[in-house]
Amino acid sequence: MISLPFRRTRRTLNIDALYGMIVAQARSPAFYQAYGVPDTVDGRLDMLILHLVLLVRRFNPGPATMQPTLASAGELLFDRFCRDIDDNFREMGMGDLKVPQEMRRVAGAFYGRSNAYETALETDDEAPLAAAIARNVFGAAPPPPLGARRLAAYMREAGRRLAAQDFGAADGSGLKLVTPDFPDPGAVMQP
Repeated sequence: MISLPFRRTRRTLNIDALYGMIVAQARSPAFYQAYGVPDTVDGRLDMLILHLVLLVRRFNPGPATMQPTLASAGELLFDRFCRDIDDNFREMGMGDLKVPQEMRRVAGAFYGRSNAYETALETDDEAPLAAAIARNVFGAAPPPPLGARRLAAYMREAGRRLAAQDFGAADGSGLKLVTPDFPDPGAVMQP
């Protein structure tokens, strides 16, 4: 059937909407003005990855409590991110031979940051998370700048809020459309 590849399910629409909310939050001017995140392609990519890591982490809380439908939503969200970045590279005029190289670089950045942030979020110590953010987002050596410490506090608050949200559909069929409860970045202060 010709229309099958173009059919959009409710789940796909929910993933697209959720991804759009992540992009909108990552573009919040406070990150670039008050926190000092570089307003560059790499700076914006870092903010997008940071928010994606928080949601994928929320969807994959661990093997003991894992809901398979939410775990697969994390995978679908990552796939949507990859499609978006690929499309953006092509819109910027990058050639077909260069796009795969850049996508490997972006995937490496995602997995590296994801590992660093998740490991740091597992502890109550603020220093490892602030150091990871300083290194990845600000390109700064220790001690972390104020913006990195503030962004670490933002990530912790966002993680707490997301953990309290229910993203699973009551019938167990998958992801329900919920606006992620990200904190207002302008209201988060340094710990």
